[in-house]
Amino acid sequence: MSGSDALAAAESRIRAIPDYPQSGVVFRDVAPLIADGPSLRASVEAMLAPFAGGFDVVAGVEARGFLLAGVAAAISGVGILPVRKSGKLPRPAASEDYALEYDTATIEVQADVQEGSRVLLLDDVLATGGTLDAATALVRRIGLEPVGIAVLLELLGLGGRERLAPDIPVHAVFTA
Repeated sequence: MSGSDALAAAESRIRAIPDYPQSGVVFRDVAPLIADGPSLRASVEAMLAPFAGGFDVVAGVEARGFLLAGVAAAISGVGILPVRKSGKLPRPAASEDYALEYDTATIEVQADVQEGSRVLLLDDVLATGGTLDAATALVRRIGLEPVGIAVLLELLGLGGRERLAPDIPVHAVFTA
């Protein structure tokens, strides 16, 4: 299967779930995509392609971003910086509050990566940009250099890309 065929198959596995987690929100479920090995690999390789060789570590944003970061780290031969929900880390070095499309939350990171390291931030969906904006701020706060943001799916029309730092390239494999 060609790369474009593999990506088309991967994209077809993303489900739209209306009115979840609340009325009016359309949740994009990537679980069927990550459950299929060839779709997962093709998607993560496409996420990494624009940033090949330009990062030292991947930051996976809880929770589906962890799954993508694990695959990305294995493919790239680098480590992972987990970006976790508040209260999940034993030694948080920094935290950031942010607004979601339908809620508010706090994320945290530990300072386990060498200062000055180049970080590629990964998440499953870019919607309003709150989570990735907060994750970028956390990476900077602990002395790391964000060099890119890669997502499986960007939801157009929600302004997420515009909310992110203009000096950091953003790459979406799929859009909706």
